Amino acid sequence: MSSLSLPFYQKHHRHYDRDYRNTQLSSTMQEYRQEEKRSTATHSHRVRSKFSDEMLETSSGSPQMKRAKQDYYSKGKENEAVDYIVPVFRGCHEHFSGITSSKDERTKQSKSSHFAGESHSALSSTIEEHNIEKSAMHKSRKVAIRESAERISLNKEIYDIQDFHKRLREDSLLRLPEFIIKPRSHTVWEKQNVKLHCTVSGWPVPRVTWYKNNVSINVHTDPGKYIIDSKYGVHSLEINNCDFDDTAQYRASAMNAKGELSAFASVVVKRFKAEHGDLSFHSGRIAPPSYDYFPGDPHMKFEVHFVDMFNVSFGKEGDTLSLGCTVVVYPNLKRFQPEIQWWRNGIQLQPSKWVEMHWGGETATLTFTHLNKEDEGLYTIRVLTKSGYEVHSAYVFVRDADAEVAGAPGAPLDVYCLDANKDYVIVTWKQPAVDGGSSILGYFVDRCEVGTNHWVQCNDTPVKFARFPVTGLVEGRSYIFRVRAVNNVGISRPSRVSEPVAALDPADKARLKGIPLAPWTGQIIVTEEEPAEGVVPGQPTELAVTEATRNYVVLSWKPPGQRGHEGIMYYVEKCVAGTEDWQRVNPEIPVKSPRFALFDLAEGKSYRFRVRSANSAGISEPSEPTDFTEVTDKLDVPKAPSHVVPSRNTDTSMVVTWEESKDAKELVGYYIEASISGSGKWEPCNNKPVKGKRFICHGLQTGQLYKFRVRAVNAAGLSQFSHESEALEVKAALAAPAPPYGITVLESVRDSMVLGWKQPKFQGGADITGYFVDYREIIDGIPGKWKEANIKAITERAYRIHDLKENMVYQFQVRAINMAGVGLPSLPSEKFTCEEWTIAVPGPPHDVMYTEVRKNSLVLLWKAPIYSGRSEVTGYYADVREADADDEKWRSVNEKEISKRHIKVQGLKEGVKYVFRVRAVNRAGVGKPSDLTEPVTAETPPGTKEIAVNVDDDGVISLTFECADMAEGSKFIWSKNYEDLIDSSRVTMETKGGKTKIIFNDPGKEDLGIYSCVVTETDGVSSSYAIDEAELLRLLELSHEHKFPVVPLKSELAVELLEKGQVRFWLEAERLSPNGQCKFVFNDKEIKNDEKYKIKVDHKTGLVEMIMDKLEDINEGTYTVQLQDGKASNQSSLVLIGDVFKNLQKEAEFQRGEWLRKQGPHFVEYLSWEVNNDCSVLLKCKVANIKKETSIIWYKDDREIMFDEKHDFKDGVCTLLVQQFSKKDAGVYEIVLKDDRGRDSSTLRLLEKAFGDVISEVCRAAAQTATDLKVQSTEHGIRIYSFVTYYLDDLKIIWYHKDTKLASTDRVKSGVTGEQLWLQINEPTEKDKGRYTLELFDGKAGHKKSVELSGTVFDEAFAEFQRLKQAAIAEKNRARVIGGLPDVVTIQEGKSLNLTCNVWGEPAPTVSWLKNDRELLGDAHLILKFDSGKFASFTITDVRTTDSGKYSILVKNKYGTETGDFTVSVFIPEDEEVQVEPEKAAKKK
Repeated sequence: MSSLSLPFYQKHHRHYDRDYRNTQLSSTMQEYRQEEKRSTATHSHRVRSKFSDEMLETSSGSPQMKRAKQDYYSKGKENEAVDYIVPVFRGCHEHFSGITSSKDERTKQSKSSHFAGESHSALSSTIEEHNIEKSAMHKSRKVAIRESAERISLNKEIYDIQDFHKRLREDSLLRLPEFIIKPRSHTVWEKQNVKLHCTVSGWPVPRVTWYKNNVSINVHTDPGKYIIDSKYGVHSLEINNCDFDDTAQYRASAMNAKGELSAFASVVVKRFKAEHGDLSFHSGRIAPPSYDYFPGDPHMKFEVHFVDMFNVSFGKEGDTLSLGCTVVVYPNLKRFQPEIQWWRNGIQLQPSKWVEMHWGGETATLTFTHLNKEDEGLYTIRVLTKSGYEVHSAYVFVRDADAEVAGAPGAPLDVYCLDANKDYVIVTWKQPAVDGGSSILGYFVDRCEVGTNHWVQCNDTPVKFARFPVTGLVEGRSYIFRVRAVNNVGISRPSRVSEPVAALDPADKARLKGIPLAPWTGQIIVTEEEPAEGVVPGQPTELAVTEATRNYVVLSWKPPGQRGHEGIMYYVEKCVAGTEDWQRVNPEIPVKSPRFALFDLAEGKSYRFRVRSANSAGISEPSEPTDFTEVTDKLDVPKAPSHVVPSRNTDTSMVVTWEESKDAKELVGYYIEASISGSGKWEPCNNKPVKGKRFICHGLQTGQLYKFRVRAVNAAGLSQFSHESEALEVKAALAAPAPPYGITVLESVRDSMVLGWKQPKFQGGADITGYFVDYREIIDGIPGKWKEANIKAITERAYRIHDLKENMVYQFQVRAINMAGVGLPSLPSEKFTCEEWTIAVPGPPHDVMYTEVRKNSLVLLWKAPIYSGRSEVTGYYADVREADADDEKWRSVNEKEISKRHIKVQGLKEGVKYVFRVRAVNRAGVGKPSDLTEPVTAETPPGTKEIAVNVDDDGVISLTFECADMAEGSKFIWSKNYEDLIDSSRVTMETKGGKTKIIFNDPGKEDLGIYSCVVTETDGVSSSYAIDEAELLRLLELSHEHKFPVVPLKSELAVELLEKGQVRFWLEAERLSPNGQCKFVFNDKEIKNDEKYKIKVDHKTGLVEMIMDKLEDINEGTYTVQLQDGKASNQSSLVLIGDVFKNLQKEAEFQRGEWLRKQGPHFVEYLSWEVNNDCSVLLKCKVANIKKETSIIWYKDDREIMFDEKHDFKDGVCTLLVQQFSKKDAGVYEIVLKDDRGRDSSTLRLLEKAFGDVISEVCRAAAQTATDLKVQSTEHGIRIYSFVTYYLDDLKIIWYHKDTKLASTDRVKSGVTGEQLWLQINEPTEKDKGRYTLELFDGKAGHKKSVELSGTVFDEAFAEFQRLKQAAIAEKNRARVIGGLPDVVTIQEGKSLNLTCNVWGEPAPTVSWLKNDRELLGDAHLILKFDSGKFASFTITDVRTTDSGKYSILVKNKYGTETGDFTVSVFIPEDEEVQVEPEKAAKKK
């Protein structure tokens, strides 16, 4: 393929036009699709006849069947295979002949013939049935139905008889499974498919299960890997895309009711090795495909295209990175997918713990789970199809991870084991590119036994040689290794670990034999050859020094042919040059391997070595000694490369070449470093050594000058750096332009045609200087030779070709030219006929292009049509639609035609692609639309800058535009109204670097218009600025201000009073330079800075101020501040006369007094009041400058309020609390502060309105404390009540029933008892149900509480009222002792006792008297009376001592009973009067 002839860095370089190749390919594919559509209609009806012909041809003795063509439905999707007939192959392909035996080939060939015969029979049978059906059409319907019924009946009878005999002989039919054809072993290559077959008989029909290494195969665990099929007694296992892990023994197990039988077959998967010639690496060669890998059509070709390809990538150690691209294969057959391979530096990659590969049918990705420097290199994705393969490549750069210690070197890389045996392993690595700024002193090698996480350092001192033998290993165990670099600053991060390696002797491995005991389990039996017994081993042979450095020497030899009694060991001896003294190096521990590393040798001395073999039978004679070997590094550090030459590649990369190091041995590669010229800082371009003498350095900054240097690497170390290259600017290399496109005819007459075309998408890094046009005649559809239309290049993209033939068909092509050369020609245009245009409407406008692309708008430009029709063009219409929309979605940008050839399209949607076209208009109508523009996405490019208007200090107006993305050769092109600036006298252009501006020489109305600027050789960098009459007027005013500048002021001259009563005059300018000057003028006299007038100017803030200590009468007048700053000046005045001056003077005196007041104890906040939640009033003030001796006195109405405790100035607050505030608390309150420094007072008048405000606030607080309304039943009715914290008369109480205000009546009353607010409803009725509301009005607002008296609430309250009412009646009318009886009566014996008490009750109660709880009856001694139902008397005529005791009166009626108790005590004193202390007592019974 042509793409393979280009290096990877050019194939995807923008200089090599991919769009051209894509356009050509698109055209070819389009022609293919059209041809396919045309052939589809005629293909479908020929499929059956072709199929029959091929079958007949095969059956007639053809050695190989014809492959069936693909069958496409005529109405299916274009180019998609809907149906596919599987071809029948004669046998294996030629390159499989070494895999299977000839017998197998013959078997397959016979099967193929058998299948072909069956197909022919089936075809004949189909034709016969068709003839029978055709003849049956002529039978009557009745006869056909009868014959069909007879056939069904006969078939049923035959089936019943067979089923009866089958059950009758069932026992005799049962038999064990038997393999008629057993599965055969296969040896295949990787990526092939393999299929195992077997045929099994037995009854009942055996069930076959497939096993791999004795493990049942589950097709669902790895979908697509295994396909198991069973048909007609033939069982098969197909293994797809074989890999090395599929090497195993496979077992087919057949089982039924009689038993089980197994058959075995082995599959060996071979791997292609690069050293034997990698067939899949070369162009046109792929790995051998399996039988079903590609379709059967030998003429079908697959086209592979890469979309969204991965580019050069940069990563850091430890990061995760993914490479991916979309792969489009045409035709797309789902059954036949391509094979995706990933390669790095020419070596195919396999999935591992470091890389993951994924192919989803469209997108192929390669993911690095943990980037390492070993992953750096050129990555290639290879897509294999039957037609060959396509590749895409890009480089991946991996830089070092941040060092754990600043200045430490980078980690080594590519650690692997060069040699391994029982006693040691030679570990080798590559040096890092980054040394941290300090030379690397050496390396530490660490080892870790596989299965553990314990790392052991193998060397105590750093080794400089990038190869080291590790000893002290345990035989048979596996190890991994890593390396760390060290310099004067610290130790690097460890390298990536090596692959595991086992400490085994290769010679021992060669003597081992492995016999698979059970291949399906993977177990291996290892045996050793039987040695001879009792024989002293012979001497080793071919002793040689394989490696010698200043730190160690490695010896190797061959074991003796005579091994002796048992396994042998070795003793190594050394001898210093000049002596014959042989010393044994390992006297205590013999060597088990035929290799040995010697340490602790004297550097610079020469040694000879010899080896003895030994076993239990004895020690052999020494081997032949080696030649003298000097203990020094045999491998020298390579010399520095030379002739480093950079060359341009792209705008971010350069190609660096050099001459290789001379006489370099075991060269590992080269490191390249780059530096921006003048910076002195070098950065590595690659972190993994590269071989060869050419490298592309990516990631460079466009436009910077770079220098490069190179050094070589081998195991001995890094060479010195080469000489620095010359500095070269990073920019894209020049190339010929891409082909133009979009050729169209703008006008046609009898002998000439005018062509138009679009400029190439890629100009090759230089301006296009012209175009060449070619044409050719098309006669009877056959194109002629190309002819040149112009010899001299034309600069316009419209050209008239003369001397054409009328009514002749022509094709055209165009080539562009720049300073790099002539580009490729465009694709041939459509076929145009040279004929006279006679249409009345104008032709299409041409050269339609867009500029100033933003997220919501762009500017559309075009040129007038060449053919104007029968009248002049009067205007244009611009149309727009989304790129993916249908033609019906076209809409006009402008409702009315415009005469200008440019328009700004607004209202675009950000991120949406659009296409545009333009139509010209004349008197006859609207003409043919122009060609569509290229699709453009409405988005603002990053870093976009707009044209800025500027007016400098001299009043010069200019437009400025900057571009940061300019390439070499880029130019600024200014235009007015999108046409060239012809009148250069109006403006002056200046350009310097990436900045340009036009200066208006004499701004006026002639300069009105749209000014635009385009930067060539960029991705459409452009901008515009419109100057209309309003904008021009604004700019002229601004220009005048700059010509005659003034010092801008933030604030005019103002005056304010300071704390001490000082007067401050001040103004603030927006800016004031250090050279700015200021003058204060009072009544036309300048004020000087002295003790009275203190003037201060702050140039940084622009603040100007003057402070006067005291404002006197002589200071009345006009104050002016004059500013002068360079050419700019300004002034501001302030008039202080009359009332303005007097008020200011009065306020100044007040401020001075306030300041003096605050020198002693004073009030910060004067006396005020507030109402607390408990409705108390708190008088408070805040004081300051208080000391211990300061006293505070409260007064009310000039009378001192006395306190028991001294006031506490906590937080500087003085308070006076007034509980239950009422009208008596109205008055004038005063608080006085005084001490030896002064006196201050504060007065609060709580009278009239102020008092009313306090009362209103107290009422509000009280109203807010009201509790929710509650319902209480009494003996008189129902009471609704609420409590407040404090009640005062000013709090108005209003009750509502159903939103109707209640008036006080005999039945419904309201009142206040203490803190209770109540509503009494006497004798409630049903009318009293409803919602009751209590409103507390504080004088300003009302506060409401409501309760619902209805339903169960009313019923329960009413029932309780009835109960209490009855209880009250009973309490009122019950019998009771009202009074008259004493508690105790003391009387002298012989006296007369008379007691009377009042009783009451309705009805009148009955009265009885008790003594000691026993009823008394009246007699002459005890007289008991009860008169008028109210008065009861108790008389004892002659008191005796026996009359002492407890007496009770018992009154009783129907409502209750009550007793009255008294005690009578009789004594016999001498001449003492009986004294009775009457005390009333009544006790309820």
